Amino acid sequence: MTQPGLATGVAPDAGAAPSIEGAAAGDRVYRLVITTFALLVPALLIFIAFEIGVGAWPALSHFGLSFVTGSEWDVVAGKFGAAPMIYGTVVSSILALILATPFALGVAIFLSEFAPAWLRQPVAFLVDLLAAIPSVVYGLWGIFVLLPLLREKVMPFLGQTLGLAQTPFFAGPAYGNSMLAAAVILAIMILPYISAVSREVLMAVPRSQREAALALGATRWETIRDAVVPYARSGIIGGVILGLGRALGETMAVTMLIGNRPELSASLFAPGYTLASVIANEFAEASTTFHTSALMACGALLLAVTLIVNTIARFLVGRVGREAR
Repeated sequence: MTQPGLATGVAPDAGAAPSIEGAAAGDRVYRLVITTFALLVPALLIFIAFEIGVGAWPALSHFGLSFVTGSEWDVVAGKFGAAPMIYGTVVSSILALILATPFALGVAIFLSEFAPAWLRQPVAFLVDLLAAIPSVVYGLWGIFVLLPLLREKVMPFLGQTLGLAQTPFFAGPAYGNSMLAAAVILAIMILPYISAVSREVLMAVPRSQREAALALGATRWETIRDAVVPYARSGIIGGVILGLGRALGETMAVTMLIGNRPELSASLFAPGYTLASVIANEFAEASTTFHTSALMACGALLLAVTLIVNTIARFLVGRVGREAR
């Protein structure tokens, strides 16, 4: 006599449990779908790079190295040299990093080490919210608030009060629209990116690092300076480089504030141009083959630099994550 529920050689009810074959088939379909989606992203990147490369090839093959080294951008004469745009992109981005990094790192240290629990999340949310503001809104704020402030207060103070007008970096009239204005607005825009990454890598530092330093008699500040920040150095640098990548590709706010003049000038008070802003300003009006191709070549340069910078940043941030584990 068999007990109820024990196997008696009769196959169990098919409806009592899901079929193993069906589940395996569903898993295979699910894996195929998500693999396809994952492969679409690099495929899209390759497609974009290919299309930009094809569009840029006529200008690059015609002008050669002079496209990168030349400083003359004359649409009527058909002469295109992207050196002023490359210079403006690099200078404005690096200056923005110099301005934004101390503030971003200070915010990250405060939120990860000093802020009480009830204050940490609201402040972090407000800082991260800066990244959600549209670029054109930053540009409008820059036109109506930042430019008058720079033109009437900051530039006269730097040039006349401090006597820096005698140096090539702060020479010339204070127009407002300038490399300095673009760098300031970029610094505000990249601050939440650097702060968010730095905050995460600082919070990923093992607690044993802090406890060991405190046990040796270090103060709170010495612990942060000598134990926490050095441990997270690679991740912080990765966050800074990630901010650099964001600054390199910024378009609308920079276009509205930088002055859009294709010239090489050491003065931060002088107008400038960037690779992104020249594309935004001229692509809709490009009528000749070489003009369109030159703008595509600017896009190719910008894409290449941005990909390299972001790859380096991801590697450094991932390195901190691996060390924390």
